[in-house]
Formats: sequence, C-alpha cells, structure tokens
Amino acid sequence: MLEKLKQEALAANLQLKRDGLIHLTFGNASALDRARGIFAIKPSGVPYEDLKVKDMVLVDLDGKRVEGELNPSSDTPTHRRLYIDFPQIGGIVHTHSLNATAFAQAGKPIPALGTTHADTFFGEIPVTRKLTASEIAEDYEWNTGGVIVERFKELNPLELPGVLVNRHAPFTWGATVAEAVESALVVELCARMAILSLQLAPTLKEIEPKLLDRHFHRKHGPKSTYGQKSGS
Repeated sequence: MLEKLKQEALAANLQLKRDGLIHLTFGNASALDRARGIFAIKPSGVPYEDLKVKDMVLVDLDGKRVEGELNPSSDTPTHRRLYIDFPQIGGIVHTHSLNATAFAQAGKPIPALGTTHADTFFGEIPVTRKLTASEIAEDYEWNTGGVIVERFKELNPLELPGVLVNRHAPFTWGATVAEAVESALVVELCARMAILSLQLAPTLKEIEPKLLDRHFHRKHGPKSTYGQKSGS
C-alpha cells in the first residue's frame, strides 16, 4: 500500500509538470494514507525530470521521516498541518503557477466570475492574511499551514478546495492527490480567466448566486447530476 502511495505522489508531481503548473522545482504534491497516518511527498529540490518512485519520501503526521534517503520537500510541515486540520482530504498540491501566484502576491482572492469557476469552487478562491514577522522567523512552513487553517475557520475545504497564501502562492487539496492536481489546474485557469475578464470589463461583478449554486451542486453533493453514475 505504501508503494502505491509513492506511485500516486510521483504521478501527481509529474502531472503538474505536464500541465505547465510547475517551473523549475517550485512546487510539490503529496498523497496521504490516512489509516496509517503516513504521506508520500516529493523530495526537496530534485528536478522533476529526474524523479522516480524510489525518490518519494514517506513522512508520518508527527513529522517523522518513515522511509526515504532524500530530504522531503521544505513545504512538508505545511502539508502535515493541513492533513491534521482537514480530516476530509487525502492529497495536497502546491504550485507557483503564474496567474494564481500573481493574485497571491497581490493579496487578492480570485473572484468567481463564471461557471468554469463555479464548477469547482463554491465562491471566490480565498487568500490568507500575511504571516507576521515572528511567524516567518520560526516554524515558517508550519505557520503557513496555520494561516490557511485560520482562513478556513468559517469555510468548508470541500466546497473551496484551494487557497492563495498571501505573498506566496496557491495550495490545493482533494480527497485524493489526483483531485488536488485537478483543483490546482482549475485555480490557474480561473486566475487567468479572471485577469482577462477584468481587463475586458473592469467593473464586472461576481457570478449571480443562483448560477453559482446551480453549477457547483450539479457536480458536487448527493444531488449531483454531472457525469456517469454507477450502473449507467
């Protein structure tokens, strides 16, 4: 099972590169086996074209390296914090994709302007507050997870499967790491479309609530109608 976990993590990391969401080594993906409390994550600083299954590092939710000769991603504490505080998720992705990172650096959420956005995110893609000087100076990566958790105190991580860390970049998640990759792609697409839409119509308002609700819930929840059902 843990070998399969490493394979899933590798596949997700390579997919991020293929989708153009990763530049150089800026980003990572992890996959969690929640029953065992162990996740597989990309090693720190290793070029994507060199990655192999054996390079994936296994870490437990206490932060102990379980398996692997390489150092895990420097963002490992952020992943660990999110896995602990968001018990519904099983995969996390972090990228520095261009347009989403522009919103993050500007400290602005990505507004929900159309149905492409609404199919995955039930509202704007939120942005965190800035980290304080003390949060940056000590346990920075753990505290990065902390500001995400803080931002989601009154939000549902299943309805909003991603966030922009202020001055930094996006993190996304899902029930599986494959879902987290898909959310990362949607975040980048929505960021680009929002920039273009606001250039064309600077006073454009967010999508109408009824249309947002219709598109999100036709794909998510017990009454979803999108896709093929078992037995179809």
